[in-house]
Order: sequence, then structure tokens, then C-alpha cells
Amino acid sequence: MTPFGVRMRQMRAERGITMREMAEALGVSSAYLSALEHGRRGKPAWAFVQAVIGYFNVIWDEADELHRLADMSDPRAVLDTAGLDPAATAFANRLSREIGALDAETIAKLQAVLDRAGKRRRA
Repeated sequence: MTPFGVRMRQMRAERGITMREMAEALGVSSAYLSALEHGRRGKPAWAFVQAVIGYFNVIWDEADELHRLADMSDPRAVLDTAGLDPAATAFANRLSREIGALDAETIAKLQAVLDRAGKRRRA
């Protein structure tokens, strides 16, 4: 699942809406929504995210959150390490090979390391 797919599914469940009902209202197939929720489709288009926002009648912070989640929901991420240290290229390739074997706790730890590094860069 992708972050956007998880949130969309939660919103449907909270409101008691079936996938079929939502698909019909948005003019897409149930198969498309299912693929989007399960990470078998790429990042949703801006217009689709806007349609979801309108469908669920959400505003401001929740709408911004849906856009943020959509931006981070491409299940086929591509990393361009051209011009970076060779260690960055080696790390990116290793991560792409091994990410499927990482558990949630390890991923959270790696994200925390990246968050700390980002804060140091911005300081």
C-alpha cells in the first residue's frame, strides 16, 4: 500500500463508502482504486487528488495532507545519484535491493536518521 492509498481507504471506511460507490462517483473503475490503494499504480495525478478532496469534502489541512501523501506515494521511486559520492550510488542500489526485507521498525529508524540529517542541513 502507499501512504495515499492507506489514507483514501481509511476515509472510505470512516464514511462507510464502498470502493464501487467511490469509483462510480469519481468516474474511474473499482480496479483503478484498488490498484491505487495497494500500490500497483503510480502516484495519482493532481486532478485525481483534487477529485478525491472534493468527493470527501475535505478542506485546508486535510486537503494539504492528501496532496503530501500523494506526492510520496509513487511505488516506483527513482533515485538520481549522478554527481554524488560513489557511496551514495552504492547505498541507493543496496536500498533498492533490500527494502523489501526491512521491517517497519528498521524503516522507521532509517527515516529518523534522514530526518535528523535534514534538520542539520537546514540549521
